[in-house]
Amino acid sequence: MCAKASMDEFEALLKESFEIDTPEEGSVVKGRVIAIEAGQAIIDVGYKMEGRVDLKEFANPGEAPSINVGDEVEVYLDRVENARGEAVISRDKARREEAWDRLEKAYANETRVEGAIFGRVKGGFTVDLGGAVAFLPGSQVDVRPVRDAGPLMGIKQPFQILKMDRRRGNIVVSRRAILEESRAEQRAEVIANLSEGQTVEGVVKNITEYGAFVDLGGVDGLLHVTDMAWRRVNHPSEILSIGETVKVQVIKINKETHRISLGMKQLQSDPWDAVERAYPLGSVHKGRVTNITDYGAFVELEAGVEGLVHVSEMSWTKKNVHPGKIVSTSQEVDVMVLEIDSAKRRVSLGLKQTQRNPWEVFAETHPVGTAIEGEVKNITEFGLFIGLENDIDGMVHLSDLSWDQRGEDAIQNYRKGDVVKAAVTEVDIEKERISLSIKALGDDTFTEAVDGVKRGSVITVAVTAIEEGGIEVDYNGMKSFIRRSDLARDRQDQRPERFQVGDKVDARVTNVDSKTRRLGLSIKAREIAEEKEAVEQYGSSDSGASLGDILGAALKGADRG
Repeated sequence: MCAKASMDEFEALLKESFEIDTPEEGSVVKGRVIAIEAGQAIIDVGYKMEGRVDLKEFANPGEAPSINVGDEVEVYLDRVENARGEAVISRDKARREEAWDRLEKAYANETRVEGAIFGRVKGGFTVDLGGAVAFLPGSQVDVRPVRDAGPLMGIKQPFQILKMDRRRGNIVVSRRAILEESRAEQRAEVIANLSEGQTVEGVVKNITEYGAFVDLGGVDGLLHVTDMAWRRVNHPSEILSIGETVKVQVIKINKETHRISLGMKQLQSDPWDAVERAYPLGSVHKGRVTNITDYGAFVELEAGVEGLVHVSEMSWTKKNVHPGKIVSTSQEVDVMVLEIDSAKRRVSLGLKQTQRNPWEVFAETHPVGTAIEGEVKNITEFGLFIGLENDIDGMVHLSDLSWDQRGEDAIQNYRKGDVVKAAVTEVDIEKERISLSIKALGDDTFTEAVDGVKRGSVITVAVTAIEEGGIEVDYNGMKSFIRRSDLARDRQDQRPERFQVGDKVDARVTNVDSKTRRLGLSIKAREIAEEKEAVEQYGSSDSGASLGDILGAALKGADRG
């Protein structure tokens, strides 16, 4: 009877054991820690199964394991039984499965998840999200590049999931998105408390070529280089340094883009308010050259007030020279105020006006007729340019080179560098011209030779050459030519060969040309004039006397006289 009862109990227990479902491999099951030994936790997962898990699987990255006998934990069942008859279980895989379920919900709802950075990999960092490992790209660590991520390691902090793929086991997260969101909220709050025209304090965070970014307590404003000072600022680092606390004025706020424009110079008085009073037209002031361009030089009269010396106002004499050849940066110069346009904030200055006009000085010190000496600077088709004092030139026209030679011939006698003497004939200050004459210093042989000779005079000349067209004659060293038709009144006597070299003949002056330096002479004109005079004095053609009688009487009268 007892044997039968025992048998029935055994069958019932066997049947009961068969009816109990064995847990499915690849699922998460609950278990209880029954012992800890050799760095492992022995866990009873029920179903008459036990398994072992390394203690490190119960520790968060960078922390010591926290597990005790009796603790109830969830583990992942890899296999029901291994070679030792134990269940193959994993706490990591259980955490991972639980984490993926949680993270997928967070990704779908776009909510933040908590994690800790625990390792560095190529291109970024690894983050533990409570069992699942995610990748944090270097660009997503902070809003600005992070040089040292050490202080961020092992600290639990929020992250935003950017992308995840459970099948491939990939998760990409961002810390920057959280910071930007917080920053945007903070920025909106700060901007809401700012107003245009308000004066605030900030810290210089960054300096660029065009300005500086100033932190106003969670939001940055741009302080442009042109709004730092009334004077010219070549680079922001001239007056600012990173970390410096500065007082600025809010110039403009863009509520949509959250951009803030700041100014420092607006907190100072504008020097242009007093420019017209401080710098009257025609007044001379000292200034410092701040910038040189192709068209002139900028001169600072005081901090915030600059004027332009145009290239045309830099020198009386250097017309086609680059401004950099006349002045240099940082040089102190005297300038005259020529024009002020306060509306456009422009001052026109003159450099040459602070010195006397060299043409005026020359006119005062060298009246017309003054002899000068200078070097031939240039030779052109119309004359010579002579270098004079104070870097000015005078010109000797072709017609003023020689009394005796044509200008085109006389200019061949000169070379660049020759030192010549000349007389001042004219100074035109307005046109900046000085006319000189070399021949004026020499003797005018023609004027001397013909002194007292007028048109109609009868002079005695010496024959120097016989030519087919007439004869060449000399009068006090001046050569003239009497044409064949002017050799006699009667055509038969108009023969050059009837004269000989050395003969003295009387001729009437028909023209005195100082320009060509020629005397016009005619024997024929003299004979006609003598005949006319004789007729008027001794008779007329109506008296019946012949011309021979009249001339004979005239000659006798002349002999008696």
